[in-house]
Amino acid sequence: MNLPNKLTFSRILLIPFFIMLMSIPLPWGSWEIGDTQLPIAHFIAALIFIIAAGTDWVDGYYARKHNLVTNLGKFMDPLADKLLVSAALILLVEIELAPAWVVIIIISREFAVTGLRLVAAGEGIVLAAGSMGKLKTATQMVAIAVLLLHNFPFSYVSFPFGTIMLYLSLVFTIISGVDYFVKNWHVMRDSK
Repeated sequence: MNLPNKLTFSRILLIPFFIMLMSIPLPWGSWEIGDTQLPIAHFIAALIFIIAAGTDWVDGYYARKHNLVTNLGKFMDPLADKLLVSAALILLVEIELAPAWVVIIIISREFAVTGLRLVAAGEGIVLAAGSMGKLKTATQMVAIAVLLLHNFPFSYVSFPFGTIMLYLSLVFTIISGVDYFVKNWHVMRDSK
């Protein structure tokens, strides 16, 4: 297993720790930040999320730069991303920092695109992510990280930056999903 695949696998291994920190009430206390309380466990979970999200960029960059792209990596990398983002969004709904309907749309788009990619893979076609998809991912990661931090540092000025980024990521999620299907509908149309 090469280094990029190890990084991807480490991202998957971090997810249970992230979930435990967000789900289990730990007696670690909290910090008062602006007009909100940030539980220390949520702060640590946010750091784990940020590190895991960062490995996504690092493993892809390293794999392309050193020609270490593998079929295992092509499978594991998007799976790790979807697991991490889905877990974070669902936990944000649970702690009432994200509306469920937004999370349902974002996760549904991911399932739909994954389904299209699986049909394409069955036909021997690899569908690359477009620039809108990358913008969607970037805004999702920023929104999730800020919301996991209970809108820190923007809570000092009562500015809902995390929520704004979440709605912006929703817009990019819808646009990139429609764009992806429009550009690649031939895969569904021509599949056997």
